[in-house]
Amino acid sequence: MPMDIRGIAPLLQVFDMPAAIRFYRDVLGFEVSGTSQPGDDYNWAGLKLNGAELMLNTAYEADQRPPVPDPARVAAHADTILFFGCEDLDAAYRHLRTHGLPVKEPKIAPYGMKQLYVTDPDGYGLCFQWPATQQTYDQWVTTYGLEPKTIA
Repeated sequence: MPMDIRGIAPLLQVFDMPAAIRFYRDVLGFEVSGTSQPGDDYNWAGLKLNGAELMLNTAYEADQRPPVPDPARVAAHADTILFFGCEDLDAAYRHLRTHGLPVKEPKIAPYGMKQLYVTDPDGYGLCFQWPATQQTYDQWVTTYGLEPKTIA
């Protein structure tokens, strides 16, 4: 019998917690649902947005943090991409551009997903995506419980 697992909350190691919080909370709209201590100077934070969950943890103890991020560590973060469902990618693109992020317009991947990529302050990739073909939309109806409809 498989385990009864519900949800997932990836933990990302971040260099600068205030910068990460500004990005995830103030730009993307996540709610800070929990922290390791009161105030704005904490080492761990739980974030939530519309059923998506994410945790952030400082990569270094305060007394061991180097003055700048380690380039090799940041480069290694490129191996991690978090995928989020986001129906209105054109609005998401405009929103991210309004916040000064260097994003390219959404594109349709060969497998039928419209996608918009951005990198967070620590070099982790984020992909916002939504079905762009009827076939992929119908798969999401089954997998994620979307309302059936015909898409253009």
